[in-house]
This record gives sequence, structure tokens and C-alpha cells, in this order.
Amino acid sequence: MKKTPILVKKPKPRAVTRLRNYFLTGFVICAPLAITVYLTWTLIKWVDSWVKPYIPEVYNPDNYLPFSVPGFGLLVALFLITLVGFLTANLIGRSIVSYGESLLSRMPVVRNLYSGLKQIFQTVFNEKSESFKEVALIQYPRKGLWALVFIATETTGEPQKKLDEPAGQTVSVFLPTTPNPTSGFLLFVPENDLLRLDMSVENAAKLVISAGLVTPEYQAKTKALADGIKSNAEKIQHIENSEKI
Repeated sequence: MKKTPILVKKPKPRAVTRLRNYFLTGFVICAPLAITVYLTWTLIKWVDSWVKPYIPEVYNPDNYLPFSVPGFGLLVALFLITLVGFLTANLIGRSIVSYGESLLSRMPVVRNLYSGLKQIFQTVFNEKSESFKEVALIQYPRKGLWALVFIATETTGEPQKKLDEPAGQTVSVFLPTTPNPTSGFLLFVPENDLLRLDMSVENAAKLVISAGLVTPEYQAKTKALADGIKSNAEKIQHIENSEKI
């Protein structure tokens, strides 16, 4: 005679457990939203505090309304930056900029600061530049430990000349710190010691900021599928061309 299986009912979660789960779910949803709003609002207020004092009172809407208009200084800053770029694109604008730079080049301390910052911004925002568009792994601070780095450019100048014989061609990389990726270390790494990744810079930044908690989805399978589809399409095209001949 078969025994009838005894069904054991799972105990229902207690009210405290349910409340804790609800709180954690709400926290996961609200915390990123609140931080994003806070950082955005802080940025807007910071730009407004710099720009609004220089806006003529006639054009400042805060003088006509009973409340302050947030973001107006940011809009003015964007408009002025775009206007400067437009004026600089013509001959007269370039002449004015060249004259201003010639004045700055005569100032002992300011000229070094300005030239360095200008070169950095030109390198980073150059559309043809490949700087900081690749991610790699290097063994740091010792062999067996791996760190995520952003590839800046191939090393040039005196550092490369001195390293050419012992290390060969080296690459300038930026090793960010966690959780603040804006600080870090500049390292000159031999090309052969780099393990380049397919990961985007945005996903790498998320990985660094989250201290490894947010791991981007690996796209190797997707890439393999795309390569397979492309290969099959090329084979079909080749067969069709052969039949036409």
C-alpha cells in the first residue's frame, strides 16, 4: 500500500520580513533617482551661481519674478559657449583668439597653466582622437592582481625614448580609483602587458564606481552570433554569385 505524501505548507513570511523587503525594494528604486536629481540640481545651482551675477539686470528674469528661475544661468552659459565657438570659426574670431593667446603666453605662470589645459581639452574632445575610448586590464600593483585602466594614447616624447630599450613601445593609461574614477594614476605600460577588453568606457566606469557590484553583461556570445550570421550571409552571397556565373 502506497503512502500518501504529506504536504508541508511553507510558512508565510512574517510581517516584519515583508516590510523589510518592501523597504529594500523601494530603496533600490528611490536611491538612484534621488542621487541623480541631487547631483543634477547641484550642477545647475553651481553654474547659476557663476553666471547669474554677470547677467545684466534687465535680462535677468529673477528681477521680474517673485522666485528664482533655476537653470537660466546654465542656458546662458551654453548659449555663450556656442556663440564663442561660432565666432572663433571665422577669420576675425581666430585673430582675436590668437591675440589673446599671445598675451597669455607672456605671463610666466598663467601661460603654463593655460597651454596645459588647452592641450588636454583638445586631445580629449578631438573627434578623431582615440583617447579614453578603450578599456584594458593590467597587472597592478603586482603580478597576479589585475586592475582596470583606460587607454589614453601611445607614449611619446622623452618617457618613450627612455623606455624604448628596456620596455619597447609603451602605452599611457589612466588607472582610476574606486569609487571616485576622476582620481587615479598615470602609468606607462608596455603594449604586450595590456589585456584589451571589448567593454565600453561607460560600462567600465560603472564597474569602477560600484566597486565591482555592477558587472556589465559580457557580449562575447552576441558577437559570436553576429559573426556567424555575417559568415553565413557571405557564403550565401558567394553561392548566388557562382550560380549567376
